[in-house]
Amino acid sequence: MSAERPILPPVRLHSEAELARDALAAPLFVRAVKLARWAGPDTRVGAGGELVEAQLPAAAEHLGLPADEDGAAYASEAWRLAVDTGLLDVTDPEEGEVPDGSEESEAEGTATAGENLALLTTGSPQDILGIWLDGLDAVHADATAPVLDDFADLVGEDGSIDFDALDWDPEAEAEFLDGVLGNLYLLTLADNGAGDGPVPLPALAASMIAPDDMGEPTDDILEQVSEAMMRLDDQFRLLEPIGIVQYQPVDEALMVEEGDAPDASAGVDEEDVTRYGMVQLTPLGLYGVRARMLEAGVDAPAVGDLADKGADALLDGIAYYPEAAARAEIQLWLAGRGTQGAVAAAAELLAAARGTDEGAPLRRLHCQQALALAGEEAEPAVRAVLGDQELGGLARVWLAEHGAADVPPPPEAMIFWLAIDTIAAQLDADGELDELQGLVEGLSAQHSGFFEEVWRVDHPATADVLEAMGRLHSDKKAAKDARKAAFKARSRAGG
Repeated sequence: MSAERPILPPVRLHSEAELARDALAAPLFVRAVKLARWAGPDTRVGAGGELVEAQLPAAAEHLGLPADEDGAAYASEAWRLAVDTGLLDVTDPEEGEVPDGSEESEAEGTATAGENLALLTTGSPQDILGIWLDGLDAVHADATAPVLDDFADLVGEDGSIDFDALDWDPEAEAEFLDGVLGNLYLLTLADNGAGDGPVPLPALAASMIAPDDMGEPTDDILEQVSEAMMRLDDQFRLLEPIGIVQYQPVDEALMVEEGDAPDASAGVDEEDVTRYGMVQLTPLGLYGVRARMLEAGVDAPAVGDLADKGADALLDGIAYYPEAAARAEIQLWLAGRGTQGAVAAAAELLAAARGTDEGAPLRRLHCQQALALAGEEAEPAVRAVLGDQELGGLARVWLAEHGAADVPPPPEAMIFWLAIDTIAAQLDADGELDELQGLVEGLSAQHSGFFEEVWRVDHPATADVLEAMGRLHSDKKAAKDARKAAFKARSRAGG
């Protein structure tokens, strides 16, 4: 069976220890931890677990924030995160004992340190990241909450809230933000991580709204992009303090009038585009977005996922990885087996490379790559397969590259078989056209009468490879010979 192509390229994450340090340093998380340690028996909370308004100035002061409306808002935000992440346990005033005192105190609960607070100093990096992920979920929910311009208009006479009047679909809002974060994740991993610079906010908004095949955007699309930009501007301002993005907000001077979105159609040069907002995932952000995708059932591989798996899982798993990621995964897999296990590791790789299924040629190609990294210690395992039709050719290549003595010359049938197998692997890997063409022409030129003999090769991909050679070969006569050979191969196979 051929390996499935992953939807996303593999991500190279920082170590859990590094990520945990980043999580503990995220500004909002830092404030939440400070308030969790500050809270005591006299700290009072409201029915929803929020810090009562009278205590917000003291909380803000403890955080080194000004005792004004902004300081109170930051303190309240940090308190909510401490509760949402289990750094604080709050007692509902309706359930707990009500202390003697005023009517105000009877409507208040209490707060005590939660179990997770101690884990920040005694737990593992994985424990810390688990707590941080809970915080990310809470902030994500805040970021997709409705914007209430006039909350009073939504409250009915009986005190109930008319959510229909909000014109707000929570699932659609969350899906849109997750889509934006997914696109940012993809852009970060583009070209083996070369695309890890900040992304202009207009481009990110357009990636969610404008159709891929659209030429000149319509006025309606531009208006939607502008509105999405302003929503994302608010959301990224909320997400940045939890540590998943670095964000340069939209320049307020670009607003035509207060509250207006910037004109996405305005022509700006490259220097000015930064004024429209720039966003970049942090290493912690890559970890957090990937965790959310995995939870949603998305296949989001990471380098190192296969390090403790068998050789069959390794070779299938890296089948469509970019070269650098495949190499890193193989190195981690080999490192897990140590120098003493080099022969056993090579033997396991060679055994996993066997097969006549569609994905087998690509497995053998990556087996060659893995053996090249295994070192000279693998030689006994490689010599053991010299007589194997499927593996003998790559074994001879490996031995020759390592300067080994006494390498028996390959039978002619094995040369042809290896040529078909090599091209089949490259076709499956979707290699560069120029490189593939060079491979096709080089292999066919190594043997006179190549196409007169190669159609007899007993390989499942023989006919398909010869048809591809007929398309790719630049010499018209050779291309015609390849197509004739493909016809003979299909007739021989009865197809």
